[in-house]
Amino acid sequence: MATLSLLSSSSLKSSSASSSLLHHNNAARLILRTPSSLTIRPLSRTPMYIRAFSSPSPAPPLTQDDLKKLAADKAVEYVSSGMVLGLGTGSTAAFVVAKIGELLKTGQLKDIVGIPTSKRTFEQAASLGIPLSVLDDHPRLDLAIDGADEVDPDLNLVKGRGGALLREKMVEAASSKFVVVVDDTKLVTGLGGSGLAMPVEVVQFCWKYNLTRLQELFKEEGCEAKLRLDGDGKPYVTDNSNYIVDLYFKTPIKDAGAAGKEISALEGVVEHGLFLDMASSVIIAGKEGVSVKTK
Repeated sequence: MATLSLLSSSSLKSSSASSSLLHHNNAARLILRTPSSLTIRPLSRTPMYIRAFSSPSPAPPLTQDDLKKLAADKAVEYVSSGMVLGLGTGSTAAFVVAKIGELLKTGQLKDIVGIPTSKRTFEQAASLGIPLSVLDDHPRLDLAIDGADEVDPDLNLVKGRGGALLREKMVEAASSKFVVVVDDTKLVTGLGGSGLAMPVEVVQFCWKYNLTRLQELFKEEGCEAKLRLDGDGKPYVTDNSNYIVDLYFKTPIKDAGAAGKEISALEGVVEHGLFLDMASSVIIAGKEGVSVKTK
């Protein structure tokens, strides 16, 4: 261990080995004496740990089903206890029916009567305990909620890709208010503009005859008419025991009103999927949120 000694100037003078260290005779000096062997140990240091905090992962993008559910939840806000409701058909309408069933179960809605637009919707609504009826007993409805396959800027629609266009049109035409729920992929500048099917329900008798006439009717729009098939490759049969001819347009229909009248004038045509001037409001779900368009 190193030691410190304080020596007087007289002591330093008596030591010939140390006399040369004095600058002044009367000065005191500090002498540091160390052992012959000095071991220097480095100071121990506590290890330093750095914890890295990563930023939270961004939320996954909303799926099309997520958007449909957002629109459906908004539409159900239009429903009040005691209403007679038209219950639509299709993937978006199924979210509406599910929400209504949930609100009835929790007591937030009461005394609702539903008019289903298809056997599928009837089965779903019945399984959720929603009281059901038919147009014969309730010829005037307070509200109908349904999806759509296309929506143009004037809120005209193409519907029926789910195969229920006849019953949908009957129920929704009987409703005081018709609210449509869609995601933003269903918006078009003109009906038929998506290039997807615009359905026409026809009787089974001589369906090829009507398919040919429908295609000829829209030759200028580059229309192609196809009989709808089911998963087994057989003709799709509607709840009303009819067939569906799907029309595919290369360009939007120029005059949807005139087109609807021309289709309906063909013998053997039961109904078409042009729902014109029927929607009261359209609820649209997109990445930026939910918006509502009204006439």
